[in-house]
Amino acid sequence: MKKMMMLCLGACFAFNATVQAQDEPNPITTAVPFLIIAADARAAGLGEQGVATSPDVYGVQWNPAKLAFLDRKHNVGVNYTPYLGNLVNDIAILQAAYANRLNERSAFGVSLRYFSLGTITTTTGPSDPGLDIRPNEFTLDATYALKLSERFSMAVSGRYLRSDLRIQQLDPDASAASSFGVDISGYYQSEEITYNSFDGRWRGGFNISNIGPKVSYSDATNDDDFIPTNLKLGGGFDFILDGYNRVFVGLEVNKLLVPTPSDSNGDGVINRQDDYNNESFISGIFSSFGDAPDGFSEELKEFTWSLGAEYVYDNAFSLRAGYFNESDLKGARKFATLGAGFEFNAIDIDLSYLFSTGSVRSPLENTLRFGLTFHFGDEYDEY
Repeated sequence: MKKMMMLCLGACFAFNATVQAQDEPNPITTAVPFLIIAADARAAGLGEQGVATSPDVYGVQWNPAKLAFLDRKHNVGVNYTPYLGNLVNDIAILQAAYANRLNERSAFGVSLRYFSLGTITTTTGPSDPGLDIRPNEFTLDATYALKLSERFSMAVSGRYLRSDLRIQQLDPDASAASSFGVDISGYYQSEEITYNSFDGRWRGGFNISNIGPKVSYSDATNDDDFIPTNLKLGGGFDFILDGYNRVFVGLEVNKLLVPTPSDSNGDGVINRQDDYNNESFISGIFSSFGDAPDGFSEELKEFTWSLGAEYVYDNAFSLRAGYFNESDLKGARKFATLGAGFEFNAIDIDLSYLFSTGSVRSPLENTLRFGLTFHFGDEYDEY
């Protein structure tokens, strides 16, 4: 489908959350923001959380350390997420992932995430027939996870990313941007614990993702952009009611480890010049915990949080719900999610749906996300 340039640019940067909310918003923006969008339907149905949920193949994105606790040898997943589905029909995020449980202690995984921004026709005037361009972004990931004990694992992941949003009719110096990132993650799940009227299991995890150099979209300027280095912390609890019924409840918090734009030259205008552009990605990680212009109170607003719950019946049917919250000053993303999962033999089908609850509508509003997961090979008993 052919669209006007304005529509494309809106789709490209809608998730950067540069909205004008209230009270002088100061959101943190990055390149390739699709890296922090839930690409799989299961996590999407849980309020976009996955760092401490039960292991699945999509841990490659959320918490690669979970792969060491997978209960099948081979795991393959594919997902489709429409983007701006109320406006266009050819913008989407696609994901394919594979994880292999190598043995009782280790696993590896790979994944591809591809963000297609459709087809856009650019023109230079009324008589110009136009030129079709197809902007896109993608990442290739690889990870290795290892159990350090019976109940705790860690993982290291590598990621290559490429963002091709070139519009050379507007900027002859425009070029595709590329970089790499590293993830460091950990995951814990307890033994099954007996309480008064039910059994339970604790889960916890962390993931510092996308640690890597900044990217540039132009050879002629020094305006490099940070990639979305992100800290995830989460915990949850399984209420094991009986042999058939289980309920998971989880909480997750996230913070971008990227500098906050500030009034660097004292003119009263928040911008991204001078020190911001010259700061390295390593320095930016550490400064991100104390550089908000309004101090500690603004730093707290840079944390997003989500709540999620999942009911599972006989490991064959699941119902999910979640809520995601972000400060009005930092992007104002507030939405609720619903999801469901079905297992037929060795195939899982996952669906999720999102609707906004705040003043700013999500680009994923009223879209149905769809995923398929296949399990086969040897079984591992983790419980």
